Amino acid sequence: MLSMTGYGKGEYKEGGVELTCEIKTVNNRYLDVSVKAPRIFTAFEEVVRSMVREKLTRGHADVFVSLKDKREKPTALALDLALAASYIKSATELKEKFPALTDDLTLTSVLRYPEVLKQDEVAIVDEELVKALKTALAGALENLNAMRAVEGEKLQADMLTRVSTIETLVEEISVRAPKIAEEYKEKLKNRVKEYLDGVNVDEGRLLTEVAIFTDKSNIDEELTRLRSHIAQFRSIAKEGIVGRKLDFLVQEFNREANTTCSKSNDVEITKAGLALKNEIEKIREQVQNVE
Repeated sequence: MLSMTGYGKGEYKEGGVELTCEIKTVNNRYLDVSVKAPRIFTAFEEVVRSMVREKLTRGHADVFVSLKDKREKPTALALDLALAASYIKSATELKEKFPALTDDLTLTSVLRYPEVLKQDEVAIVDEELVKALKTALAGALENLNAMRAVEGEKLQADMLTRVSTIETLVEEISVRAPKIAEEYKEKLKNRVKEYLDGVNVDEGRLLTEVAIFTDKSNIDEELTRLRSHIAQFRSIAKEGIVGRKLDFLVQEFNREANTTCSKSNDVEITKAGLALKNEIEKIREQVQNVE
C-alpha cells in the first residue's frame, strides 16, 4: 500500500554538471504531473512525465529541476536569417527614402541587431545533461516511493485497526438481531392483552404479525455482506496499488451499514450501526490518501 503524499530528492554531480530534481506529491483522483525546469529542458518535459508515470498511477506531482553547468564548452549560436533579412530590407527602404543618411550597414552591424544572433538553447542539452536529468529524476522517484511506502504502512495499520472495530460491531449486531423478533412478540402480546382486557390472544394472528415484522427487519444478508467486505478489505490491503479498489469497497460498506440502520427497528442496533458508519467514514477519509 502506498500513500499519495510524499517527497523525494535526487542529485547528479559529475564532470562540472550539478543537477537536482525534487518531487512533491499530494492527493488527486487521477495522475497529474507538473514540471518546473530550466528552459533548456523544455523539449524533455515529456521524458520527465513518462518516467513519473512509470512509478505513479494517481496523485498530483510537482517536479522541480535545477541545474548548474560549470563545464567549459563552446557556445552554440543560432542565426535567425529571416529576422536579419527583415532588418536589411528595412534599412534599404530607409536609405531610399532618406538618401542623405550615412549608410553604415555592414555584416557586423547586422549581427548586432536584437535576436539576429542568439544562443541555441536546444543545442546546449547534450548527452551528459540528459543523463544527469534521468539519473537525478530516477533517484528522486526512488526516494519518493520509499517515503510513500512508509506512509502507506501507517495508513494500512490505521485502517485495519478500524476494520477490526467494524468486525466487532458487526458481531455485536449479529448477537442482538435474533432477539428483536422475540421481544417484539412479547411487547405485541402484552399490548393486545392490555387493550382487550383479558380476552385470549389469537396466537396464529400474533405469529403472523411477528413474522411480517421479522421479515421487514431481517438484516442477515447485510451482516453476511459486511463480513465478506471485511475479509476483502484485509486481502486487498496486502496489495500494492489499492486506492480505487478500497474506494469502491468502502462505498459498499456504507450501503450495508445504511440498510442495517434503516431496517433494524431497534435502539441498540441503530446505536451500533451509527458507530459502524462512523468507523467506515474514517476509513473512507484515509482511503483518499492511498494510491
